[in-house]
Amino acid sequence: MKTREVKIINKDLEDEMEVWGYRPCLWKIILVGVGSVCSGGLLLLLLYWLPEWGVKGTCTRTSLRDAHTLLLRTTNEFRQWFRAKVHVMSAPGKKPFDSLDLQSAAQLLNGDGDHGVSAAHEEHHGKFAQKQPAQIHYFTQHSTRYYWNDETQNFELYKGLEDVKVSCASIHSDHSSGLSKTLQDYRRLFFGENEIAVRVPSLFKLLIKEVLNPFYIFQLFSVILWSAEDYYYYATAIVFMSVISIATSLYTIKKQYVMLHDMVAAHSVVRVSVCRGNKDIEEAMSTELVPGDVVIIPANGMIMPCDAVLIHGTCIVNESMLTGESVPVTKTSLPSLGEEAARSYNIEEHKRHTLFCGTHVIQTRFYTGELVKAVVVRTGFGTEKGQLVRSILYPKPTDFKLYRDAYLFLLCLVGVAGIGFIYTIVLSIMNKVPAKTIIIESLDIITITVPPALPAAMTAGIVYAQRRLKRVGIFCISPQRINICGQLNLVCFDKTGTLTEDGLDLWGIQRAEDGSFFPPESEAAKETLVSSAFVTCMATCHSLTKIEGKLSGDPLDLKMFSATGWILEEPTEEETALHNPIMPTVVRPPKLAAPEANQNNPLTPSTSCEIGIVRQFPFSSALQRMSVVVRKLGEKHMDAYLKGAPEIVANLCKPHTVPQIFTETLEAYTRQGFRVIALAHRQLESKLSWHKVQNLNRDLIETSMEFLGLIVMQNKIKEETAGVLSELRQANIRTLMVTGDNMLTAISVARDCGMIRAHERVIIADAVPPKDFQSASITWHYTENPTQTVKDNQTVEINLEEEMCDKQQTLQEQSYHFAVSGKAFAVIMEHFPQLVQKLVLRATVFARMAPDQKTQLVEVLQSIDYTVGMCGDGANDCGALKRAHSGISLSELEASVASPFTSSTSNISCVPNLIREGRAALITSFCVFKFMALYSIIQYLSVTLLYSILSNLGDFQFLFIDIAIILIIAFTMSLNPAWKELVWRRPPSSLISGPLLFSVLTQILTCLVFQVLAFLLVRQQSWYEIWTPQSDACNVSSFSLSHSQNVTTPHDHKNIRNYENTTLFYVSSFQYLAVAIIFSKGKPFRQPSYKNWPFMMSCIGLYTFLLFIMLYPVPAIDSFLEIVCVPRDWRITLVVIVIVNAAVSFMLEILILDIILWRLVFRGNQGVNRPTESPSAATPQVANDRWGSSFLSWLFCRRNKPPRVRYMHLALELQDDSDWPPQPSAVTYASDPQPHISATL
Repeated sequence: MKTREVKIINKDLEDEMEVWGYRPCLWKIILVGVGSVCSGGLLLLLLYWLPEWGVKGTCTRTSLRDAHTLLLRTTNEFRQWFRAKVHVMSAPGKKPFDSLDLQSAAQLLNGDGDHGVSAAHEEHHGKFAQKQPAQIHYFTQHSTRYYWNDETQNFELYKGLEDVKVSCASIHSDHSSGLSKTLQDYRRLFFGENEIAVRVPSLFKLLIKEVLNPFYIFQLFSVILWSAEDYYYYATAIVFMSVISIATSLYTIKKQYVMLHDMVAAHSVVRVSVCRGNKDIEEAMSTELVPGDVVIIPANGMIMPCDAVLIHGTCIVNESMLTGESVPVTKTSLPSLGEEAARSYNIEEHKRHTLFCGTHVIQTRFYTGELVKAVVVRTGFGTEKGQLVRSILYPKPTDFKLYRDAYLFLLCLVGVAGIGFIYTIVLSIMNKVPAKTIIIESLDIITITVPPALPAAMTAGIVYAQRRLKRVGIFCISPQRINICGQLNLVCFDKTGTLTEDGLDLWGIQRAEDGSFFPPESEAAKETLVSSAFVTCMATCHSLTKIEGKLSGDPLDLKMFSATGWILEEPTEEETALHNPIMPTVVRPPKLAAPEANQNNPLTPSTSCEIGIVRQFPFSSALQRMSVVVRKLGEKHMDAYLKGAPEIVANLCKPHTVPQIFTETLEAYTRQGFRVIALAHRQLESKLSWHKVQNLNRDLIETSMEFLGLIVMQNKIKEETAGVLSELRQANIRTLMVTGDNMLTAISVARDCGMIRAHERVIIADAVPPKDFQSASITWHYTENPTQTVKDNQTVEINLEEEMCDKQQTLQEQSYHFAVSGKAFAVIMEHFPQLVQKLVLRATVFARMAPDQKTQLVEVLQSIDYTVGMCGDGANDCGALKRAHSGISLSELEASVASPFTSSTSNISCVPNLIREGRAALITSFCVFKFMALYSIIQYLSVTLLYSILSNLGDFQFLFIDIAIILIIAFTMSLNPAWKELVWRRPPSSLISGPLLFSVLTQILTCLVFQVLAFLLVRQQSWYEIWTPQSDACNVSSFSLSHSQNVTTPHDHKNIRNYENTTLFYVSSFQYLAVAIIFSKGKPFRQPSYKNWPFMMSCIGLYTFLLFIMLYPVPAIDSFLEIVCVPRDWRITLVVIVIVNAAVSFMLEILILDIILWRLVFRGNQGVNRPTESPSAATPQVANDRWGSSFLSWLFCRRNKPPRVRYMHLALELQDDSDWPPQPSAVTYASDPQPHISATL
């Protein structure tokens, strides 16, 4: 029973997997070997394509402990299978952080890795000689090693130092001296070399992997079959095409590997100084580092080769590699005392003390004689950078309905081929055809029905779209996702740097004193304010630093500091070495920069304005604040200054110092879209020394502050934003804002850029977690209508609109948007899971969202069947950009490499461009697929009809159809560019949908009818006879034609030349062209086909050529194509058949499908947010449309059919729910059986 148990590794993580153990089974291996020989290797291929069959077919189930091979399956929606081999290694201990007897460990480690047992026994050190090394089982999956754990009876992953749940204080006490060489070597057995090794596979390996693709195997089968039939020409063409396709694919894959390898390898191996216990310091290669090592960060900085936590000193780091924001960040040492030091170290929680792999340490600050040290926490692929590289190396498969449907469609074609296969065999046996011919012809039917050129033709459209995107500055690392962009129906936007300008401008300041506000002031650099606490706070409370003489840091800090006009000076290394305490960064007012009078006497009174920054508590997004401890020159006491989110700062201040109208003032600013920062100050006790301050917890300093006032920053909306959002709304694409900014600022920006319109209400869902026996609750606040606070000219516009909107009053009353903060989102996700989907259906603003919450939100939206796009500047959006169906990064920095799309233009105008190209590529894929399906069916019909008279198409007829018609048309019909604007209608997402099936089936029937008609008609003609080389149905008086034909083919083995063959060749050739033109749709997703010159020229050229050889036979061409001469009357009849065929096909596709059925039946499932027509628009035409729609819906059984997508289903449910949205100021409690039944306050 135990062996049957399914174990799970990486539980509750993104790469969670189920795992089963297997061991080899001899009789199964022998059976597979025999089967492989009998099937010519096909069985081996099948087992290669299906790993679960491969393992189950050669092994038997066993416990994980005894397993030789593991079968793994992801638990996500893709359910991917992997196989992994279990390896065994010898080590002196079982776990990396076991305390070892160092002597015995050294003996063992000096021996050869896998033969540790003998190495240990050779030594004769008494008790150590008997010590047996542990045999440890492990396997590697996606560059990560998993080790067997006897206690849990499962495989587990060792991340690093966090595994031992070590507290911050114990990192200082137990891990700050470094590791001995022996212990380092022991840990390296488990953690491996510290490198993110992106192995670039050899071309041979890549080639084998590419060639073993099922489509290429099918092509190989086709080529072998055609060669057996002496049909070398098309076989050569397919081989040539496949070689080009494989070469292009290999070049692209290899290039991506090399690019990633170079990006990672650039700084992956460096020399580092490592502490070896006591005071020993030695140089080592960064590849030797393991968790627990202590590295020294040089004063001139370095690129971090691992994740390490800072235990001494301060570092200024550029983290653009990880966050996409090239803003220097200050990292401080891990707290060693107080409440925070007792907490377990967590890489996420203690981000501001952790130096991440791949980030650039620009500068270090240190005490005299003390080195800046950091303890290695994670190495190799376990680091943050390693995880980023893994996500690129092993991306999630793109699950898109088009590809699943394509396989289903191919299966249908295989089914059709099966019928033809049986038909051919039966017919051939009845006519006593030789066995070789039966085998070849019946297999040939399969290659005709499933076109080998399909993958290449399907890829062409995506390649063309990728090129067009490149021209507009959008780069793509995952071309398959271009099609998915065509289905986007919701796009999430980050605010700062995406919808609004990156930087902030200082609009003004509003100081506060004794609990009341001064009037707003526009200048902070006034002489009267120089010595005020407010300006001092602006000049000191930041994390700016000088790099190569230039100020750099957070853009907001830079703007704030430059507004004061003060000057910042940093100590040099020499100064730091001279003074015992740490030399602080000094800020001073401008006129004291270098006054000549004071140069000789530094103690003149005016220098007392110099302020030294003694300690910094960096900005934390969790705390939403930062603070500094400063000392004014000549003063005994120190001061603390704080800046942060106004609501947070006000709570940390003494209540009497906060103005009573604080909330109203703050709301007034945030409603207008201003970003507001509050400042506070506190004088510290004079007994606090410099060294005491260095060890103080920030909570002790950030309390009982005095409120100083507000800084009001303006974040301007980018010019393109409003236009793009309006275009998306008209195209029925929902837009959301996901930002880390203040709620009211976010709502204001959403209104200003048109995401929320003037008449629409905003309901803030304010959720509170359970507290003091009270369950979690949501209070629903309705925000005021903004029309009272807007400027006059805007009011006029709204008044003008009111008349037009009178008739739509009821609709407006229903228009509402939810706004949710990050805190509320977390509470709702945990305590109100049943409300989450209802809420996100109408939520437009998500404020104060943490990076992982953005990813969570994308997942929730995907769970209700939205196809989600995410557009951000890469700063905190990496996770969401990767998780969305289509992530568009506006930042070209390394962190954004994981995003499928990167735009070189830093505004959101790339979003509609991408959606338009996606829609065009999607429609192109449908067109090409339909065309290739029709091509195979038309050829199948021709061949099947000809088989009935034991004839076939000639080699050169096949060649002309396959290359001159099909390949040229398939590759040129993909060239239509995207339509110039986004339309409200969305392209279908599925091949197996009403309109597409109707289109394909009607065209198949039309082609069948006209081919059978031509086939039967030709046999009814008065001049018809069984064709022989002497036949002269043309009534040509000259003997030369018959004679030349007589000479050319004395005897036709394959019975190619006959009247039926010639008739069907002409009719089918015109059918290919007709369906190509009909399927090559233009508006509303692509430019019309007449603008696609290569396609038009190909069609015109082919039509001209075919009509010419049909009406005016050329003996040489007839002889080459194995066509026989037919009377002129029959040629005219064929022209009529061809014209009528084209007309019927055109009528069915354009008139019936596109105009009647699509307009009246199939458009019903396009989206919930469809523009509603006002009652006044009920013209007779609309009434007729409604009547027609009702009748046809009834006819097609689509009456009252529920929507297939969940978000539409939800929207319909909520329309009938009278309690939704909740009433103003209503409260919903988590314990409520029905959460929408609310108690009004």
